[in-house]
Amino acid sequence: QVQLVESGGGSVQAGGSLRLSCAASGYGYSNNNCLGWFRQAPGEEREGVGGIYSTGSTYYVDSVKGRFTISRDNAKNTVYLDMNNLIPEDTGMYFCAAADEYCRGFAYFGQGTQVTVSS
Repeated sequence: QVQLVESGGGSVQAGGSLRLSCAASGYGYSNNNCLGWFRQAPGEEREGVGGIYSTGSTYYVDSVKGRFTISRDNAKNTVYLDMNNLIPEDTGMYFCAAADEYCRGFAYFGQGTQVTVSS
């Protein structure tokens, strides 16, 4: 069973930055897995923020392009989400997730970490 543990959430003012981390472990996880970040605001559906392939290639939802960066350290089995120029609309619970090497079928999710951006 793949296990994912997020950390690094918090409260910041608009324009601020945060770095989220997610440590992956467990049977079935390897550095071939695609790792992704999702978020869910109160009363809203969960949305994909972006992801990173084992090759290091990344993709992002349009609303965070140019502000968020996803990276991974395969030696540490860790994926990061660097968030800059945060806006109140970025507020929500952030989850990391694991999928196959083609970023299909995100079947494993962490417990989430809260990000709150105040204006």
